[in-house]
Amino acid sequence: MSETGPLRGIRVLDLSIAATGPYAVALLADQGAEVIKVERPGIGDIARWVGVAIGGTSALFASCNRGKRSIVVDVHTGEGRDVVRALAATCDVVVQNFRPGVVERLGLGYADLAKGRDDLVYVSLSGFGPDGPYAGKSAYDPVIQAYAGLAVNQADVPADGEPEIPVFLRQSAADKVTALVASQAITAALFARERGLGGQHVELSMLDAVTSFLWVDATGNEVLLDSDGSRNSSFNKTLKPIRFQDGWAVVAPTSDADFAGMCRAFGVEGHDDPRVATIGERMKHPELTSAFVQRCYKAALVMDVGAGMAALEAQRVPCGRVLAPAELPDDPHAVAVGLFEESVHAKAGRLRMPRHPAQFAGTPAALGAPSPLLGEHTDEVLAELGMADRITALRAAGVVG
Repeated sequence: MSETGPLRGIRVLDLSIAATGPYAVALLADQGAEVIKVERPGIGDIARWVGVAIGGTSALFASCNRGKRSIVVDVHTGEGRDVVRALAATCDVVVQNFRPGVVERLGLGYADLAKGRDDLVYVSLSGFGPDGPYAGKSAYDPVIQAYAGLAVNQADVPADGEPEIPVFLRQSAADKVTALVASQAITAALFARERGLGGQHVELSMLDAVTSFLWVDATGNEVLLDSDGSRNSSFNKTLKPIRFQDGWAVVAPTSDADFAGMCRAFGVEGHDDPRVATIGERMKHPELTSAFVQRCYKAALVMDVGAGMAALEAQRVPCGRVLAPAELPDDPHAVAVGLFEESVHAKAGRLRMPRHPAQFAGTPAALGAPSPLLGEHTDEVLAELGMADRITALRAAGVVG
């Protein structure tokens, strides 16, 4: 956790697993919150084993659990649940992503943990929310990508006229979008508490978060119900990278000046034609507009990407090289702004992660210590709860690890 972040003094109990809850809470830890992560005996958070991993720590787990302390507790035992309740009593925020109804059956729901206090911010994350016919469904990221429309939004129409084949993003986009919404919702609830409105139960489904995200720019015909359907719902649908002799780039000529500047950068004449001179006219003449764009793309084929970028930037056209994740840390801009930070994990070795994205001038955030080993802080946390004399017995009974 950051010693100077805006959330210093806030204590969070993280009961969540995988990516959504843990990533949301990692961002809070970057911002100064103290976080205690409860993990199950044996396997711990399943994210420890997903994807590239070294010594029982995956890249996913390392990214989503930095700056946290880990305690192993079996919540399926009565004494284990007592430990969690004691921890919750010391925390400002509790985050969990069990399927709806599970925590209530365990006696760890909002009503249980908020009993006798009015200041707890309790966050329930789930795939489809607590109500409706899908409430009890297990929902990992691909399920929500499918149901919320991301997979269809990514699809291209096959040349032979066959139905679109859904395409899933090669990342846990639904998890991460939900995590970002969750972190904002948590800080909003804490802000409301600071204004004297007390704690509250915050419920967030992945479906809600991803649908909200998608509908901003990818559902034009679904938002404007009286549209004639002649344009694709997603105005980014036709965006394609530009191929140069030695690499790829992307250009986003949105304004009239951008469009004209792109044409000038590639030596394409005739862009002063009234039918393409303004965004309104380009919308009315999509085939002609496309012809100009294709001429630009053809010109790029005989240019080096560096020369192309220089020409586009001289015209102040929004553009960028296409980089692989492995290339970004060495990019001059990334180096100049300190975009990445390195650390050393006790088992996994060297780590490299992006810095915390928000730069606070007065209360700087910072990446916390490398993610904890499973149960690394069990004894420490139990001692803080006044249970030091019970640790041996609890461990012998399998309650803690």
